[in-house]
Amino acid sequence: MDLNNLAAKIKDINENIYSEVLANRRHIHKHPELSFQEYKTSEYVRKQLESIGVDEITEMADTGLVALIKGTDPDSSIVALRADMDALPINETNDVEYKSVNEGVMHACGHDVHTSSLLGAAKILNEIKKDFKGTVKLIFQPGEEKFPGGASIMIKEGVLKNPNPSSILGQHVMPLIEAGKVGFRSGMYMASADEIYVRVKGKGGHGAMPEMNIDPVVIASHIIVALQQIVSRVASPKIPSVLSFGKVIAEGATNVIPDEVYIEGTFRTFDEEWRKNAHQKMKKMAEGMAESMGGSCEFDIKVGYPHLKNNPELADRAKGWAIEYLGEENVVDLDLWLAGEDFSYYSHEIPACFYRLGTRNEARGIVNGVHTPKFDIDENALKIGPGLMAWLALKELNNNL
Repeated sequence: MDLNNLAAKIKDINENIYSEVLANRRHIHKHPELSFQEYKTSEYVRKQLESIGVDEITEMADTGLVALIKGTDPDSSIVALRADMDALPINETNDVEYKSVNEGVMHACGHDVHTSSLLGAAKILNEIKKDFKGTVKLIFQPGEEKFPGGASIMIKEGVLKNPNPSSILGQHVMPLIEAGKVGFRSGMYMASADEIYVRVKGKGGHGAMPEMNIDPVVIASHIIVALQQIVSRVASPKIPSVLSFGKVIAEGATNVIPDEVYIEGTFRTFDEEWRKNAHQKMKKMAEGMAESMGGSCEFDIKVGYPHLKNNPELADRAKGWAIEYLGEENVVDLDLWLAGEDFSYYSHEIPACFYRLGTRNEARGIVNGVHTPKFDIDENALKIGPGLMAWLALKELNNNL
């Protein structure tokens, strides 16, 4: 395949389909659906794929779709591209024509951009399928925002089989990066994400008679402070770790000590062995401290997504190919990111690269972060997203021949 000519061809097609990609993004943004409820979104994606001429489409994980675009010699090389489709339980406050019409549901993490970009890449690839060898597997995934994560379900149902991709790439919006640029990182990139639920039990009573009670508020306070030592004094300083508590409920009063205190938090890190060890140490410390103070503690950890690791060789290749496509000035290096992402499941199965699409435009006030009611993108990012996905897929196909 003549990749130099294909790059120009991809850019031309991307420019020609921009209005279509934009319309897809706005439609999906306007009609968001929560995790594992993406029925209308899935139906819309299927119709768009069929209109493009893609006829090998398989349903998976109830609302997920997998499609194949085959070039010549389709079994010679197989690469996967992934986009997620679900929205968040957030009430949108943007005043735009494509504002969410579903109250309390919003595409506040850019999954509308991911899905429309992959649909655009599908159209590009389908138009040039006679010009490349191999197969591109398109994964439209549900439920990235909710445990257990749509990626884990799709993997269990065989998304990485029949045919088996040798590698996978995923693109995600980044409001910290200017539109027109993309970001890459090799190796560890995003953290594992576990949820912590703690119930501290004591004996409530009058606040003026503490000697008659077992104060769960004091016990909970000691537990919260002590658990930070797991990160600061037990974890290796070479392994980034975060332990944060965002909810503490003690339903007493100024003069009432409650019977129990409820706590919720999150633990994040980049090492799976340390992660398991930390779980055991936190549970042992919390339960032991509560018992030593006369109370008891129920300590539950909901194990979430693993850490996301970008295959070094694939990430370095993809970064180089992005520079070829966009120019060196438009490709930046990413730092560690302590948020979680279920693309991580793929990264523990096959070589993976998760990169960022810049969406920021300070001049237009498009600066709000993901998971906020005012998140939006500079839609000029869509002039890059579909074409870059197609280009990276073709370069990786060619690399694997």
